[in-house]
Amino acid sequence: MKSWVTGTGFKGTPMANETLNRGNAASDGKNDAPGGTLRQWLREAGAAGRLGEGQVRFFTLAVMRWVALGGQVFTILFVHFSLGIELPMHWLVPALLVTLTLNLLLQVIGAPADRLGENPIFALMLFDVLQLAYLLAVTGGLQNPFLLLLVLPVGLGAATLGRQRMAGLTAAALLSLATMAALPSELPWLGGSLSLPPLYLFAVWLAMSLTVLMVAGYVWRLADDARRHALALSATQLALAREQELSALGGQAAAAAHMLGTPLGTINIIAKELVRELPASSPLKEDVDELLAQAKRCREMLATLGRGGDRDERHSSFSRAPLSSLLNTMADAYRGGAVTVEVTARVAPSQAEPVVALAPELRHAMSNFIDNAVRFAQNRVEIGVDVRQGSVSVEIADDGSGFTPEVLDWLGEPYLSTRRKEGGLGLGVFIAKTLLARTGAKVHFANRDKLSHREKGALVAIEWPTGALEQIGRESSL
Repeated sequence: MKSWVTGTGFKGTPMANETLNRGNAASDGKNDAPGGTLRQWLREAGAAGRLGEGQVRFFTLAVMRWVALGGQVFTILFVHFSLGIELPMHWLVPALLVTLTLNLLLQVIGAPADRLGENPIFALMLFDVLQLAYLLAVTGGLQNPFLLLLVLPVGLGAATLGRQRMAGLTAAALLSLATMAALPSELPWLGGSLSLPPLYLFAVWLAMSLTVLMVAGYVWRLADDARRHALALSATQLALAREQELSALGGQAAAAAHMLGTPLGTINIIAKELVRELPASSPLKEDVDELLAQAKRCREMLATLGRGGDRDERHSSFSRAPLSSLLNTMADAYRGGAVTVEVTARVAPSQAEPVVALAPELRHAMSNFIDNAVRFAQNRVEIGVDVRQGSVSVEIADDGSGFTPEVLDWLGEPYLSTRRKEGGLGLGVFIAKTLLARTGAKVHFANRDKLSHREKGALVAIEWPTGALEQIGRESSL
């Protein structure tokens, strides 16, 4: 039952891709102006990053860079002139001027609303690491108390970059620390310079290296999880929108069938009169017979649209009925094959089975779970509705091999798939679970052989508090 992790019927999210990359594709019509070529490069370089990575607003990055430069200038001037500690200004000023020039250039060629992708962000963060490492190296290296600031650009890069570029930025920071450890310099101090013991410098180098590694890895993992969940939630919204569009299409088809029924009935009556009145030898007899046959065919097609297909639950999704009846209708689409699908209902005394309208959220989620159960069952799938005091639950169980132990605890997480080679994204169960959570349901996964008195196979249990399903039905029927 490994493919339960993947789900079915969802192979990609092009609309999500378009939405997330739309900022990179915007054009302000100024490519012919000074800086237009560089501005276009920034956008194209941003679009080259992986989906969901990068995408930092240019204005935010520009403000951060000006604040960093202002802090460096203030610190150097304060230490040199106010504290009286003589700094190597002939080495520091050129580095500050280079940073100032770069900031001014970016201010000219960039628009505040632009969003930068991985490539330009990586280039700017790499420059910041190397520039800060240079300032530290000429002012004491590992002895400089501002050495901790080297972690800042690494952390910011880890929050916005992909794995490879984040690793490159971290390697640059580690290489800078190793260079400062191998080529130590004296720390400018009052009345001279200060040199700390080599053992202490080694400890500082080791501590800073471990800090850079841990911050980079931890921040990148958190940011990557947030990006993946954001994309998965976007896919969930797209799946729900698709189901709502299908439901609306069924309603529109029924309305169209109703409105077209009257004029088509008139055409049918006139055609019958013409057939009856025209003599058999009339040259128009054949054409009128064809007209009557086509009118009859149109009436049959409109009747089908008005009723909804016998096996297409999409066109009857808003019919109010007991929950077990709606599930039985959905299960009809999977019957007729080698797997038997059974739907049962157990209602406790003094309780009543909820009468609901199958909203798009329920239809998509239930279809996903039933499809997976049928796909990997050996002979039988059991769908049970259990109405008890305080709750309503649905259990979908099969007699297949069950969930594998390594994925059972992670079921419901996005991008968890054992069928990558078949094109699965690992979003099916996540989307179904998320949609059911919107209805107030709790979803549990288990293997039947781990429960007493159960056979082998996989089990999905969905539970709602009493009244939640009826509320969904009322909202769906509005």
